[in-house]
Amino acid sequence: MAAETTPAPPFRADHVGSLLRPPQLLRARSDHARGAIDDDQLRQAEDTAIRDAVAMQEEIGLRAATDGEFRRSSWHMDFIYALGGVTKAGQDLTVTFHNADGDIEFTPAALKIDAPLRLEHTIFADAFRFLSQTTTTATPKITIPSPSMIHYRGGQAAIDPAVYSDIEQFWADLSSAYAAQIRGLADLGARYIQLDDTSLAYLNDPRERARAAQRGDDADHLHQRYIAQINAALHNRPPGVRFTTHMCRGNFRSSWVAEGGYDFVAEELFTRLDVDGFFLEFDDARSGTFAPLRYVPKGKQVVLGLVTTKRGELESKDELKRRIDEAAKHVPLDQLCLSPQCGFSSTVEGNALTHAEQVAKLRLIVETAHEVWG
Repeated sequence: MAAETTPAPPFRADHVGSLLRPPQLLRARSDHARGAIDDDQLRQAEDTAIRDAVAMQEEIGLRAATDGEFRRSSWHMDFIYALGGVTKAGQDLTVTFHNADGDIEFTPAALKIDAPLRLEHTIFADAFRFLSQTTTTATPKITIPSPSMIHYRGGQAAIDPAVYSDIEQFWADLSSAYAAQIRGLADLGARYIQLDDTSLAYLNDPRERARAAQRGDDADHLHQRYIAQINAALHNRPPGVRFTTHMCRGNFRSSWVAEGGYDFVAEELFTRLDVDGFFLEFDDARSGTFAPLRYVPKGKQVVLGLVTTKRGELESKDELKRRIDEAAKHVPLDQLCLSPQCGFSSTVEGNALTHAEQVAKLRLIVETAHEVWG
């Protein structure tokens, strides 16, 4: 057993962020959508559900607590549409997700950049205030989509050339807006901020790189651009704030989009991205081997997403410990942590497991981490 030496986030036992929405909150959302309850009544339902979710996380022994993303419909689009300069396009995107039973389609609204990017207000400010006032023993953690997601969703084709004839100005404005968002969260007391990013994992899949190339992007070097933009957003970052990034290959109703190990992006990702920890999806063979972890430098934490959120079956402690030992052949055990591979409910629909199964998985992570690291 290794001695505990990571009192700052990410924690030995951690989780990605989103949680299954309770039935009463789903009913309130439905009632609000049809006009049966007003905004205040929906917020009261959200407040109650968040208090219960935070209490659950604290009772289990997690050292970080989120609001489960209960005030969002989607882990990323609620944030993206709140940025100045981003609007919904006139059509929907079609994203094909895969699972053991076949394929399902997710059809979010497409986006377009039709004005200069800017931060008009600190996004999720009220949500973070409530979370920080609700937690008693855990560090409040706020999750936002990374800057990459503004570009990856539509690529170059989503940017109005009349607004950005110089693409470098687009990137500069994007990082500036994110830097302002981060300062705003830090001013509210945020000390644990996670940038969620599917693009850096998707780009390991040759099919995803081919799609990016077809729409006119430099697919072979796009990950380098994304890493540079995240770093630009974190330049002069507020003191005392810990940053992580979470990377997965799609998570919608227990289904996924991309596959392939982290090999294509690993060296640039681990050696250049200026975050304190990496939440990485490693719950099945689709995620590849631990070999890319050999590039992780000293001082960075790797949060192994070994516990799946895509099904309710509970993993065994022995298997988790075996896989942690396997990962420790590539990066020191002291730099490792444990978490689920993704959120339990990246969108309001949630994955195909029960609340009790979700709690059991989180409890398993806490217990396993205690046995491994103390």
